[in-house]
Amino acid sequence: MDSMTTFKRPALTLLALAFSLATAFSAAPAIAQTDAVADRWDLTKLYQDDDAFDADARQLDAQLKQLAACKGQLGASAARLKSCLALYAEARKRVGRLTSYASQYYDQDTGDGKGNQLNQRAALLGNTFAQATTFIQPEILALGSKRIDALLAKDKGLQLYRFQLTSMLRNAPHTLDGAGEQLLAQFGLATGSAASVYRTLANSEVPWPTVKLSNGKDVRLDQAAYTKYRGDDNRADRKLVFDAFFGKWKEYERTFGETLYGQLKTDAAYAKVRHYADSQSAALDADNLPPAVYQTLIAQTNANLPTLHRYFKLRARMLGVSDLAYYDIYAPLLKSDRTFPLAEGKQMMLASAAPLGQDYVTALTAAANARWMDVYPRPRKAAGAYMNGEAYDVHPFVLLNYTDNYEAVSTLTHEWGHAMHSVLANKAQPSIYAPYSIFVAEIASTTNEALLLEHQLSVAKDDDERLLYLGAALEGLRGTFFRQAMFAEFEAAIHAKVDKGEALTGEQMTAIYADILKRYHGEAQGVMKIDPAYALEWAYVPHFYHGFYVFQYATSIAAAQDFAQRILAKEPGALQAYLKMLASGGSAYPYELVKAAGVDLATPKPYQALVARMNSIMDRIEAIESRRGK
Repeated sequence: MDSMTTFKRPALTLLALAFSLATAFSAAPAIAQTDAVADRWDLTKLYQDDDAFDADARQLDAQLKQLAACKGQLGASAARLKSCLALYAEARKRVGRLTSYASQYYDQDTGDGKGNQLNQRAALLGNTFAQATTFIQPEILALGSKRIDALLAKDKGLQLYRFQLTSMLRNAPHTLDGAGEQLLAQFGLATGSAASVYRTLANSEVPWPTVKLSNGKDVRLDQAAYTKYRGDDNRADRKLVFDAFFGKWKEYERTFGETLYGQLKTDAAYAKVRHYADSQSAALDADNLPPAVYQTLIAQTNANLPTLHRYFKLRARMLGVSDLAYYDIYAPLLKSDRTFPLAEGKQMMLASAAPLGQDYVTALTAAANARWMDVYPRPRKAAGAYMNGEAYDVHPFVLLNYTDNYEAVSTLTHEWGHAMHSVLANKAQPSIYAPYSIFVAEIASTTNEALLLEHQLSVAKDDDERLLYLGAALEGLRGTFFRQAMFAEFEAAIHAKVDKGEALTGEQMTAIYADILKRYHGEAQGVMKIDPAYALEWAYVPHFYHGFYVFQYATSIAAAQDFAQRILAKEPGALQAYLKMLASGGSAYPYELVKAAGVDLATPKPYQALVARMNSIMDRIEAIESRRGK
């Protein structure tokens, strides 16, 4: 939503997400492109044909049978423990490759039945793997830290698995016995039903309204059309779009309330079964994140709402409206006819990456010119953008829907930030530690976006071009920091109610969201009037079905601003620390990796630095406006 596209998770780890900025300064419309083979990814690097996929699936089955023989044997000897963990790692890597192929095949043409079948098969393979490996953690816990330390001391080769083993031992209070873990794994395919019902209803079955715009055009206002027309030049059209779109969500308020309530109850049940205090504790503990990170983010966001309100006042002045409304937040402040064809976009990205060092740029250049990405939009192709780095032995894959505007260049830069993160991690780490947390993932992508902005400002030819870049950055900070923090605050509120055993209806969710929406947008201060009808927006956001996820967009963009500024300033050791963090993959807890690189996201400093950055951008925009006598 807005600064995020719909995200994807493979069977085991993150598929890194996209930030597709809804820029405040609109760029040129999409241009028809030649969908050449060179601009499509080459999936034969994963599997040459169906037979190769089938053969690998059979190999996985054989490995899982071998792994079954490890049950009850993990403590037999250091050698046996090492061989079983190595087998687990190989099987997990194989699942990642199989699921990557299925996902990529489906996304290049969602109307191809074969892709859907592959996806379903991959999901089953992933669940089979999960069930087949449920015995490992309970067995490690039964052995205990003393026995594990003794085994580690006996075999130097076992040291590779020290972090993996200590992570399992850390989770002792929240791990069930073998039978319990097996039972939970059996529910793995069923617990996503709330999200599945939401997706089906929201994307396929809601009868979206048709509205007539001021130019006489009739528009069927589904989600894609809402995204396209909510920033219409005509203010009356914007209001019409918002009223009709959220009016339709209002008709389904009870139903979407039930689906989200179902997800919240599932999260609460899992937290309780695993002996966590609440859903938030369970979610944060998955990455061993200190609660102070979430708490500090919310506290700092609220403390700095005056900066967000300043942005809205600037927006109102530039739009020439005295009564800024919620339907005005996507309207273009400046139009630009500039286009950025793919070749130029790549050059912009590569030039902006120069501060990351020649080795980084050389690797990025080679990768961006290989067939690692599917570039242009076409019928039935998956929307949005993402990076999939799960195919450890191959390379990352990037999905784009490139449209020749500056937003497209930002998205290109963002996704290749993810891809280079995977390249560095895969090169430096064994397969078990190459995957990384979203907590670190979005730092890699948004740091590259920050570097892109600085480079483009340094080469901009006039104030109109500068405003294009500054406006995109400003709207990115609003949408990625303040808006995601607002979502995080809403999530905390609704989860807390359900964790306490309270009922929660769609109407109650709307009331909670409305209060937060009004506070963030300064209704009490006279900054913006919020129509209560628009508080149905919570129902439109699919990310709430993946609890306590979106806050990491906000923490990441705060860290990225800090890293980018220190790298650009050539602070001694800053670049080396940053690249080391990327190359570390998941070999340590993500909070500790970021802190070791110089940014502590449990303290106010990075959030205050982001706010200072946002104010600096507004200073520059206002200086340009002042020069123009506005």
